[in-house]
Amino acid sequence: MKKGVGLYVPAFFEAKKLPQKRAPLPSLTQNNKERSIFKPEQMEKLFAYGTLKDKDIQENIFGRSLKGVPDRLIGFVINYIEIEEEFGIEKYPIIVATENPDDIVTGLVYDITEEDVNLADTYEGLHYKRIEVTLESLQTAWAYIVTN
Repeated sequence: MKKGVGLYVPAFFEAKKLPQKRAPLPSLTQNNKERSIFKPEQMEKLFAYGTLKDKDIQENIFGRSLKGVPDRLIGFVINYIEIEEEFGIEKYPIIVATENPDDIVTGLVYDITEEDVNLADTYEGLHYKRIEVTLESLQTAWAYIVTN
């Protein structure tokens, strides 16, 4: 037992001397990148032209509001499909390819995670399918079209 200044310290609490030199910690950038806990999440682009632009819907799907940048999709038009919901038949926008450069759909491009893409897929359901499109800005993004 060790006596301090008016303090009783049991022997098992006595400080142990640490070695002067420690082995270096493994580098997160050398040979173990795949094990790094600091991997940045890869972001995906999503082009929204309908309900996915709605902040309340974004809060429900993603748990947050998204910040979008305006962009346009050339060679597409917006049509509407009817979907039977639990409260009746509802009309929803859907883009259709026309290949006519005069046809333009305006929307917003969002940066979202792969997990967010999966959440959007679930929200869109069986009536929509996700495709890759090239926007007027030359960015590649996901967009939803009608399932055939």
